[in-house]
Amino acid sequence: MNNLLGNHAQTIYGTVPVKATVYLVGAGPGDPGLITLKAFSLLQSANVIIYDRLVNNRLVACAKENAELIPVGKHPGGKGVSQSDINSTLMRKALEGKSVVRLKGGDPFLFGRGGEEAEILAESGIKFEIVPGVTSAITVPAYSGIPLTQRGLSSLITITTGSESPEKSESTVSWDALAGLDGTIVVLMGWEALPSIVKSLISNGLEPDTPIALIQMGTTPNQKTVVSTLANIERDSVESGLAPPVVTIIGKTVTMQDKLRWFENRPLFGKRILVTRTGIQAAELSQLFMQEGGNPIEIPTIEIEALDNNSELDQTLSKIRVYDWVIFASTNVVEMVFGRLEVLGLDARALYGTKVAAVGPTTEQALKSRGIVADFTPDRIVSDAIVDGLSAQGMAGKTVLLPRSNIGREALPNGLEKLGAIVTQVAAYRNVIPESNRDRLYSALEVGIDVVTFTSASTVNHFVTLLNGDISKLNSTTIACIGPSTAAAARESGLTVHIEAGEYTIEGLVQSVVDHFLTIGQDR
Repeated sequence: MNNLLGNHAQTIYGTVPVKATVYLVGAGPGDPGLITLKAFSLLQSANVIIYDRLVNNRLVACAKENAELIPVGKHPGGKGVSQSDINSTLMRKALEGKSVVRLKGGDPFLFGRGGEEAEILAESGIKFEIVPGVTSAITVPAYSGIPLTQRGLSSLITITTGSESPEKSESTVSWDALAGLDGTIVVLMGWEALPSIVKSLISNGLEPDTPIALIQMGTTPNQKTVVSTLANIERDSVESGLAPPVVTIIGKTVTMQDKLRWFENRPLFGKRILVTRTGIQAAELSQLFMQEGGNPIEIPTIEIEALDNNSELDQTLSKIRVYDWVIFASTNVVEMVFGRLEVLGLDARALYGTKVAAVGPTTEQALKSRGIVADFTPDRIVSDAIVDGLSAQGMAGKTVLLPRSNIGREALPNGLEKLGAIVTQVAAYRNVIPESNRDRLYSALEVGIDVVTFTSASTVNHFVTLLNGDISKLNSTTIACIGPSTAAAARESGLTVHIEAGEYTIEGLVQSVVDHFLTIGQDR
């Protein structure tokens, strides 16, 4: 196939579009945070992204809206896209004048066939660049707590593959030489060849009690480490239920894993946590859970949409100064109100002389970013706390503007009216159910979810609606709510609330989930 490509390239040589460039980019071992800044920038600007099976989906999601996404993953033992077809696709897309990112797991030049792809491009006269990635040979042991070098234990590293070309009549890896080296051996793609590797090393003089570690899905929430000896690793790996991809570490430094393991020791490690916030807001919450070892599954149960008709909102905002108070009930309200003020040719100065209340610290911060310092923020994000706090402000006869969603709860305006306030409610946005997420939600629950998080009453109500009221699949699932109002909505829907955040922020929610599982761990 290479010759055919070469012949084809000769017919088009000199006609390659000047702007066409193929970037052979390393995606790292799995943790999306380990990608380089240059690689991330290219992902955001590329016209075409051709990516491997083990590339984290969060990286592919960084592509620009109109980018063409082409998966070319190879499944162990299954049918995948051939290397010759991948080469052909790279050439074809480049010859269309596209900026192409070839996104490869790990590093392109370390058992990643990056050299083969670069060679084809060079022969074809197509411009290319190599963007190195962080290799699993280094990062996966580190995430498991295994240093590859350690004074007194190992000053030599050998990286080899356990999966050689089937075209070879015999292995070119000198296992006899490796067995004689006093250092650390790292084997990539060695799962299927593990029995023969172990046999070769022992038969060539490596002691049967030599420490060995197998690390599955390293740097991801599905990471799993099995530490054993050469003599026992086959049995132990089968009993543990390991499956590829697996990185193998052989040598004395493996003994340090028990002391230095950190990634798998995090309090939420491996927990599948359903995040129901809107897509835009979910990212921050997901990041906080990932820092604690969690595996966030983002399936928004609400979507925030602009109103079909903003005339009432615009009329109200055009005379916003007539109100004594404006209460911002969420960050969504802040964004929508200031968006419409901008359309009207207004800014923060439109609120001059008007007092402003924020329902919580997150909303308070959103206002501050717009140049507004809130006059009042309650200690707790519940209607009673807001009403009680504002009662001290003397609300009798005061005019209050309450921008909100089209399905806002009535507790706050009713409480303010009991204080004698004159409340004007106006819809600032629509809170709708993302019907397209129904199947994704069912699928996630079928696989299994450890924790479902709710950050508003709307996320709860829409969640139950998407399930058609059937919450039976949640009997063994931990339910976590950001505050009392959200928890009340969950209980009204028949859910058992296990966690109610002490601090009514996303940081407080995450900490409460962490504390919950730490307590469970201590009780066992």
